[in-house]
Amino acid sequence: MKKNLSVSYFLLFASMAFAQQKQITTNTGAPVGDNQNSKTIGQDGQVLLEDIHLIEKLASFDRERIPERVVHARGTGAYGEFTASGDFSKFTKASVFKKGKTTPVFVRFSTVVHPSGSPETLRDPRGFATKFYTDEGNYDLVGNNLPVFFIRDAIKFPDMVHAFKPSPIYNKQDPNRVFDFFSNIPEGTHMLTRVYSDYGIPANYREMNGSGVHAFKWVNATGEVTYVKYTWKSMQGERNLTQEEANALQAQDFQHATVDLYDNIKKGNYPSWELYVQMLKPSDFDKMDFNPLDPTKIWPAEMAPLQLVGKMTLNKIPDNFFQEVEQSAFAPGTLVPGIEPSEDKLLQGRLFSYFDTQRYRIGSNFQQLPVNAPKAAVNTNNQNGAFANRKTNGDINYQPSATQNGFADNEKYKYSKSAFTNVTTAQQKISKPNDFKQAGEFYRSLSEKDKQNLIKNLSGDLMVVQNKDVVRKMVGYFYMADSDYGKRLAKALNLSREEVEKMFAK
Repeated sequence: MKKNLSVSYFLLFASMAFAQQKQITTNTGAPVGDNQNSKTIGQDGQVLLEDIHLIEKLASFDRERIPERVVHARGTGAYGEFTASGDFSKFTKASVFKKGKTTPVFVRFSTVVHPSGSPETLRDPRGFATKFYTDEGNYDLVGNNLPVFFIRDAIKFPDMVHAFKPSPIYNKQDPNRVFDFFSNIPEGTHMLTRVYSDYGIPANYREMNGSGVHAFKWVNATGEVTYVKYTWKSMQGERNLTQEEANALQAQDFQHATVDLYDNIKKGNYPSWELYVQMLKPSDFDKMDFNPLDPTKIWPAEMAPLQLVGKMTLNKIPDNFFQEVEQSAFAPGTLVPGIEPSEDKLLQGRLFSYFDTQRYRIGSNFQQLPVNAPKAAVNTNNQNGAFANRKTNGDINYQPSATQNGFADNEKYKYSKSAFTNVTTAQQKISKPNDFKQAGEFYRSLSEKDKQNLIKNLSGDLMVVQNKDVVRKMVGYFYMADSDYGKRLAKALNLSREEVEKMFAK
């Protein structure tokens, strides 16, 4: 009797627990009677195709993955807000930078080359992409943790990524491929120096600075243009890992940076960054010994001082990682009135490529997904396509229209004007490439310990390269950046005196 009573209590509590759970349904909302057993012919017979729930469940599972990002596949994200602190209305009509204005944001941090699920301790630039949900539409500031990039023309980008990615034969990433490519790309010397320094492995996402990398145009209400570059400065401080520290950390947790970000937000230790801008007028360009629109260059602070724009704080982790992080989509062409792209050749290619890859990856209506959808009203005649769910404008889906139901444009939001005289089309290198100077300046800014780590990291990969002509050429680039840099690297690689003298001959 006692045993039966215990069983009865167990069944009672179990039924109460199930009663509190939500009824499971199909994708169309129909209640499911049994989610554990397929419908069969008899108890032990074949499964029936008419079990709609089974078929839908398997079909949905088969389609859970979307194409992986070609670059920036490994990432994480969080929500927050940005508050503008300076008055820049003299330079841009963008409302997001009006003093005191608070704008919600979503930020995605990432590694660049390595695949989804790869360790977050690997040497690689880190993506730092911010989506501002402004009252004039979304604005994406899509950058990296490092202030420069490997190349200056988008036409080289597919080849560069192919060199970084695994061999099509061995399916293995290989320094032979990487340096074979860069031995023909001297402009990459600056970025390679930074990546192989300890800045190539940030300690985590919170203690990492960010950069827009490219120059953009700020345009004010009268159409006047000012060129700008953006810098995010971590208010947690900036911290990096040595290769040995990264190896030890990876053995403990290969997704430490995501865990660190989410754990700190959960604890209320909200990470924050200050946004700074550097400004140049077109008339300043000729004063420099490099092309200011070259993304392989920084703008020295003495030429363009950093000015505080505002502060961003991240305070909420996503409710669903796939829907909000994996389906988040950023593009440098997602701009608002008052911000326009510069003539930077790499940026110009990204304006097309990023939109194109998002349409391929998550569909033609990716901007309607909640994480990508603007908070501002959307009034457009673009229509249809897979997963279209935006309310349309009745029968008038064209413009202009004589009726009251159409949409109107506004002169004040027109693009800025550009004046050209005696222009011909051409395919040639930019003026003042100056490939090595800033790489040398960065090298000389490092501490002695950081220089030693740079030489160790860089020589470690160059030792693997079998083509010694490629090795000698790469060392030559680093020598042209700084003679001490090149000589130390040559010594670490056991290059003979004859090879060194031949390489350094001017």
